[in-house]
Amino acid sequence: MELQFEKDLMSCLQMQQAKVQSQEQTQELRLPEGMPDIGTVLACWGQILLRGKEWRSDAAGISGGVMAWVLYLPEEGGAPQSVEAWLPFQMKWNVEPGQYDGTLLAVPLLRSADARCLSARKLMVRTNVSVMAKILQPSEVELYRPGEVPEDVQLLKRSYPVCVPTEAGEKAFVLEENIPFPTGDKVLFCSFKPEVTEKKLMSDKVIFRGMGILHLLCRGENGELWSKDVDVPFSQYAELDRVYEEGATVDLLPLVTNLELESGEEGNLQLKAGISGQYVIYDRPVLETVEDAYSPARSVQTQTDRLALPVVLDSTAETVRGEAEAEIDAQKIVDLAFWPEHPYMMMEDGGAEAELSGIFQMLYYDPEGQLQSAQTRWEDTWNLPADQNSAVSAVVQCSGRPQAGQDGAGVRLRGDLLLESQSVAQEGIPMVTGLELGELQPLDPNRPTLILRKAGDDSLWEIAKASGSTVAAIQQANGLQQPPQSEQMLLIPVQ
Repeated sequence: MELQFEKDLMSCLQMQQAKVQSQEQTQELRLPEGMPDIGTVLACWGQILLRGKEWRSDAAGISGGVMAWVLYLPEEGGAPQSVEAWLPFQMKWNVEPGQYDGTLLAVPLLRSADARCLSARKLMVRTNVSVMAKILQPSEVELYRPGEVPEDVQLLKRSYPVCVPTEAGEKAFVLEENIPFPTGDKVLFCSFKPEVTEKKLMSDKVIFRGMGILHLLCRGENGELWSKDVDVPFSQYAELDRVYEEGATVDLLPLVTNLELESGEEGNLQLKAGISGQYVIYDRPVLETVEDAYSPARSVQTQTDRLALPVVLDSTAETVRGEAEAEIDAQKIVDLAFWPEHPYMMMEDGGAEAELSGIFQMLYYDPEGQLQSAQTRWEDTWNLPADQNSAVSAVVQCSGRPQAGQDGAGVRLRGDLLLESQSVAQEGIPMVTGLELGELQPLDPNRPTLILRKAGDDSLWEIAKASGSTVAAIQQANGLQQPPQSEQMLLIPVQ
């Protein structure tokens, strides 16, 4: 007799891939009329703007660019000058053909920015962008549950509290702010970095708050450079497709889509920044499955499968401190930037290892009052929890502001990173999908009704199945409230 289990469908998001691409852009830049000729190129900075995302039949892609600023000293002397460039980029990732309704989450990082002089009026600007793309596609997995089963058939049922991605999207918004600014001073470079400080789910909404950090490098009326940071708070929410129960969580990755800074009235600066809050919702249902079956009175053959569910085994969010020494003689530090790279993951025995790296770029005045720049590379490794049968991914985002301080003959540099990692099971959950039952067999009159045996390393289920008994009967006969010790002798009632 064939006994088919009832089938239910569970919606989830399958991670098709999480891959990093890097791309270098170069551009020749001619100075605008009226600007002094180039003497010495001091430094170059960049701000990534992600303009758009696109999903086609066989690829998902992003487009954007880097706003780059080059700082130089004029050939004939005088105050430092700044010139701006736009370096566009496009990237794409292959997807399974015919999938049109997925979600692309992008985490862009600026790896480097530099410039060199080609002539007194021309520069070569170069930037390197690295983007982590997480491609999620909606899926339905099949869950099987038994209907009416004969009393003699024993079922091994398991409960799995799981964490599963179920919904993803993004909330786009614009921040506008008037910023007091000294009359006569000039902005040479600006960058904007959104940081999420609070995120939570409330029924059918995801709510997040944070701070946009506007960084300014400026030139005063006297020609001296100075820098400052301006905090711009934000609070947003996004409507979700369904109501979530307590215990569901959210991951949120912000990115910058637009940045405009213009002079306003009375010396104020008018900031307009576009931000997209990319989110993934993780539900935490308890799955009930049947893992095995047998009968003391008949033959039972199980039909089995594995539940291919993207179960999150572990997720962490840790602050990693990047520190480096710059062997320079700095009288005054004007500006400091920290550009981290995406982690390189390596599986190790008992876990995973993330190779971390980045670049510190510093602008400073030396003891003679001359403006100088320097770069220092930082590298480190970080251990993450992981199972050998899991896939581990990690992303980094700058946290707070980089710091610099005098340390003996050099300068000590420090930048904090938020390292978020996730371990996802690669092996499915075993489950029984149906049974093939033989005919009931008459009891053997010569069969013993009681067996005495040592528990050993077998589970009660394995002992009962091998002996023709049941777990409940063994527990009752031995007064067991918990699994027996391996040396314990057990009375096994045989049915």
